Amino acid sequence: MDQKQDSIRNLKLTQEEIHAMVENCPDNVRDYIRELEHRIQRHAEIGVALSKEKDMNQLLEMILVEAKQISNADGGTLYMRTDDNRLKFEIMMTDSLNFHMGGTSGKPIPFYPVKLYNDDGSPNVSMNAAYVGITGKTVNIKDAYEEEGFDFSGTKAFDSKTGYRSKSFLTVPLKNHEDEIIGVLQLLNSQHPRTGETIPFSRNVQSLVEGLASQAAVAITNKNLIKSLEILFESFIKLIATAIDAKSKYTGGHCERVPIITMMLAEAVNKLDEGPFKDIHFSEREMYELRIAAWLHDCGKVTTPEYVVDKATKLETIYDRIHTVATRMEVMKRDAEIRFLKQQLALEKRTDLSPEEKKSELRRLRKNYARRLHRLSDDLAFLEEANIGGEFMSPDKKDRVRKIAQYRYTYKGKRQPFLDANEVSNLLIARGTLTHNERKVINNHITQTIKMLKKLPYPKHLANIPEFAGGHHEKMDGTGYPMGLTGKEMSVQARIMAIADIFEALTARDRPYKKGKTLSEAMRILGFMRNDAHIDPDLFEIFVKEKIYLDYAGEYLDPAQVDMVS
Repeated sequence: MDQKQDSIRNLKLTQEEIHAMVENCPDNVRDYIRELEHRIQRHAEIGVALSKEKDMNQLLEMILVEAKQISNADGGTLYMRTDDNRLKFEIMMTDSLNFHMGGTSGKPIPFYPVKLYNDDGSPNVSMNAAYVGITGKTVNIKDAYEEEGFDFSGTKAFDSKTGYRSKSFLTVPLKNHEDEIIGVLQLLNSQHPRTGETIPFSRNVQSLVEGLASQAAVAITNKNLIKSLEILFESFIKLIATAIDAKSKYTGGHCERVPIITMMLAEAVNKLDEGPFKDIHFSEREMYELRIAAWLHDCGKVTTPEYVVDKATKLETIYDRIHTVATRMEVMKRDAEIRFLKQQLALEKRTDLSPEEKKSELRRLRKNYARRLHRLSDDLAFLEEANIGGEFMSPDKKDRVRKIAQYRYTYKGKRQPFLDANEVSNLLIARGTLTHNERKVINNHITQTIKMLKKLPYPKHLANIPEFAGGHHEKMDGTGYPMGLTGKEMSVQARIMAIADIFEALTARDRPYKKGKTLSEAMRILGFMRNDAHIDPDLFEIFVKEKIYLDYAGEYLDPAQVDMVS
């Protein structure tokens, strides 16, 4: 046993000893060993490079270029399999013709994809690339003009036009980890490293290209998988946002428009080279994180009752109670009519009055009755107007609501106040249509947003989403909600989103109690909020200076809203 361990130890040579042994080998052996070392090192480098590349066009081109270098091929084509069983031309390159299409070249490939199956459903085995795409077998052809079994008529037609001579072909499948064929790599005209003569692709070269193809397929699959997951993730987020917008006809589109304004302002910040934000530059990942946060900024509204979100008038709950008030008013008019008719009958029965006196008294009763009907109609019109809500309700109007509330009407034989306490408190709302408690329910959506978003297991580059999305109702002076953060405690992204949220709400045309404000009105209000330390003054200056408001208005606002901003 000890002798065996000693033998094993003796086989463990140092790197210096290995290099010494290589240097003592014959030239041809030494060159072969060094070539192997270079190939092993290059394979490792390619593997790392393929795993790091993020751009699909760059990735595909890297695969083809590396395959050409490994095989010393003059040209090559990379095909990717489509969902409808075709091989789409992604990149074509031929060095001797200075020919480069697809990939990063910016030149589209005008050729139709190669069908894997004929119109009758039979496999298209006559085409070299299609055969490999169907069977998954590598095809190594010494000379296309002498090869039987494959149709090279298109290749020969190309040669006749260009004067080129297509000869050796190496066509290799790209198989992913599930052994599915996702593409085909085809190399053209391997060249002798010293003479430049076109030669067949050797077995050794074929093995190396197949190894690269395997690495490439894994890299492409991983890239596609990541992209698919990102698309799924973003689509799901947009689905949630769309559902929130669809929940209320009055806020429809808000979740979609806020990200647009947010990203416009963030991109403007990115371009600055002076001022307080000159050192801030959002990376591509940070911009993606901000966009997702903007889409999710109101996700907590899924927990907000619809009758609060959709409260278009002050008296609205599940239905607008102004209709009940109108019915009561009709009851009061009916009671007034009954009273008038009773008084008229009583007058006719009186014997102590002369005919002229009766006529005079009847005119008085009719006048009082008409005055009563007019007042009730006028009161109802006032209540209907008050019910709509607005920016301000004057004290005299509030007093009139209280006075009308004291009217008495008969219901089921009982005399009761015309308006109950809840109806009075709602009609006395000074701004908008929400009571204090209802506004608390609305404001709670941001707390729910933060709670919901904090439960998600984010990857590292999306970890700030709860903070960005949950901070858009905070204010620079600390009077915002839900946490009362000051400007210094808020991220730049959250401050950007706060401006976007306010501007969209001011200019939106679908709010229940107001029309969308004009640009000048919205910008004036934002200016007041800047002066009151509610929004970031530096970001607001960028919003104004870069005319972001105007760019947004040109595409998303009604032309009637776009006026001159001084």
